[in-house]
Amino acid sequence: MHDSHPHTGTHGGTRLREDVEFQSFQDSTQWAWAAAVVLSAALRRALEGDSRARLLLSGGRTPGPAYAALARAPLAWDRVDVALVDERWLLPDDPDSNARMVRQSLLSERAAATRFEAITRAGRSFEEAVTIANMHAARPASVVVLGMGEDGHVASLFPGMIGLADALASPRPYVAVDASGCPGAGAWTRRVSLTPAGLAPAETRLLLIRGARKRELLDRVMAGDDPMEFPVRIAFTTPGAPLRILWCP
Repeated sequence: MHDSHPHTGTHGGTRLREDVEFQSFQDSTQWAWAAAVVLSAALRRALEGDSRARLLLSGGRTPGPAYAALARAPLAWDRVDVALVDERWLLPDDPDSNARMVRQSLLSERAAATRFEAITRAGRSFEEAVTIANMHAARPASVVVLGMGEDGHVASLFPGMIGLADALASPRPYVAVDASGCPGAGAWTRRVSLTPAGLAPAETRLLLIRGARKRELLDRVMAGDDPMEFPVRIAFTTPGAPLRILWCP
């Protein structure tokens, strides 16, 4: 492990910080199934305590295999609401939208019975999309799956982003984002993003990362607390549940 002072965590991983546990896997297959086991157990616990559970998912290229494995879990999927951690200002059937990725990877098999909340919709304005995302968030998230960009961004909160400090301090679960000038945002600078306020209530926080570059970046992220430098730090600096990180090469 990269941690110079490793401690054994609750789940047999390495304790990187007081509330951060890191587990590594040999390959993407083991990693995906481990993530599915963690998520299905968390959703089962949430459903034992409430009539419904709310699962927030990140998009991007990394988590698809984990979602596909999760789709096979024997859960009461008709009692699970699936929503997005963030979304680009694209229609939900656009190939580059997070909604499309989640539909293709998760909303099949047993998970086809779930209720999915897309942030964008044809005929819905950008302002309406943010408002409706916050209305849905009136039911707090039970489980949140986060990702980390190679620039240290999380959700659609990017280093150096216009209005980042305001987004981090917002009392609202979701905010409108202008990621102009942020290389990690690519061509999609207009976005809707989860905030620390939206993350805080979740009983389970899971960060899914892959590859050597992100493992090296993780060491830098764990060395400090300022989310203005690396916004992904909200995953462990936001008060609430501990963070569990699953990584594979």
